[in-house]
Amino acid sequence: MVEKVITLENIPLLDFLGTENENIRQVAAAFPQCKVVSRGNEIRIQGRAPEILRINDVINMLLQHVHRFGHITPDQIKEYINLENAPFVESQNDDVILFGNKGLVIKPKSANQKKLVDAAFKNDLVFALGPAGTGKTYIAVALAVRSLKNREVKRIIITRPAVEAGENLGFLPGDLQEKLDPYLRPIYDALSDMVPPEKLKFYQETRVIEIAPLAYMRGRTLHDAFVLLDEAQNTTSEQIKMFLTRMGPNSKVIITGDQTQVDLPKRQKSGLRESLHVLRDVKGIGIVNLSGKDVIRHKLVKSIIEAYDRHDAQKDEKRENNPSPENQ
Repeated sequence: MVEKVITLENIPLLDFLGTENENIRQVAAAFPQCKVVSRGNEIRIQGRAPEILRINDVINMLLQHVHRFGHITPDQIKEYINLENAPFVESQNDDVILFGNKGLVIKPKSANQKKLVDAAFKNDLVFALGPAGTGKTYIAVALAVRSLKNREVKRIIITRPAVEAGENLGFLPGDLQEKLDPYLRPIYDALSDMVPPEKLKFYQETRVIEIAPLAYMRGRTLHDAFVLLDEAQNTTSEQIKMFLTRMGPNSKVIITGDQTQVDLPKRQKSGLRESLHVLRDVKGIGIVNLSGKDVIRHKLVKSIIEAYDRHDAQKDEKRENNPSPENQ
């Protein structure tokens, strides 16, 4: 049995709690396995941790509603309770993947992002390829969270190779996990948009959501899981083969990568490039290519990518017209 206390601040208690606490009693009735009691400006919740997290999410949504509109009706409370309890299958009709924190609506914002969503629904293994800023990792994380909320999988596993991009990992401060956290920060940022902080902490503590370096995947069978391999262009041939053979029953896998930003040592072949060649004729694998047109960051990012693409094309043309002795 766990207890959580929510302190209400800067909100009219009567508007939020309702006459004789009827609003909180309605929430309590929806979660009979827990005890929900309001006293003064405090709400005490007793029960199992998963149910407490769900009640906490509902109360946070109600608080945001009252802050915005000044009041809330019993029907609106019922809608918020149903939103927390219901699966998200119906959201496919309008392209919504899921509803994130504070009402954030997460959906594809370009045609190729929509192709990635469709490919993930149709295939158990999908490659999402494209430059930085195209949203491939963000959409993949959203699809994983959606599958977990829909109870299609029991856990989410997110991994990426810890390859240095011009920095020396050994000189970073802290223990191994602290050294690796910067490499995993984009994943944490995406999850923080989609999962309430307390629920995310609970999921990580119970390993429902696991974020780890690729090396930690060796020897495991990843079943009943939605698995994301990010920055796959920095895997070696051996690493990506090891990862691909970890797939277990009832698992979905999305592999993301940018083939123009390989940080491996020179003369080290990218495992992502090799796997795309080896698996090109295997049925049941989706491949989605995103481009600069899909960039959803600052408008300058799209121009930067296009400028570098032109520069790389010019270099390739010069090599073809003036081959060096080493390339002959």
